[in-house]
Amino acid sequence: MRFAVTLDDSDRLSAAALAAELDRQGGRRNADDTLHFFRRTSSQLCAAISGQQQNAEATLQCFCEAIEEPRLRLAFTAAIGMTRADPAPSQARPKRNPDLFRGLLARRSASL
Repeated sequence: MRFAVTLDDSDRLSAAALAAELDRQGGRRNADDTLHFFRRTSSQLCAAISGQQQNAEATLQCFCEAIEEPRLRLAFTAAIGMTRADPAPSQARPKRNPDLFRGLLARRSASL
């Protein structure tokens, strides 16, 4: 997200270095083959954010939809300047049942 806010090459390189480290920690299948998920994903995301991809908007929308945490999704969309993000689902509390305390004795106030 820092790259999305600054669009600075040093932030993009930091994201790429971190992605490479995560891929290295993922283990190797053989001597020459390492996982490339984080590097590939980070490079696609950085290219989409900077507008270097033809389908940048679709790529960003796909990444946005993959974020399950509503607050993180909102932070991501704000950082990349996406205006048509899905609103966070309402987490309104259910209405209190009026019969919840029916039948219980009223509590007496304690004197101090």
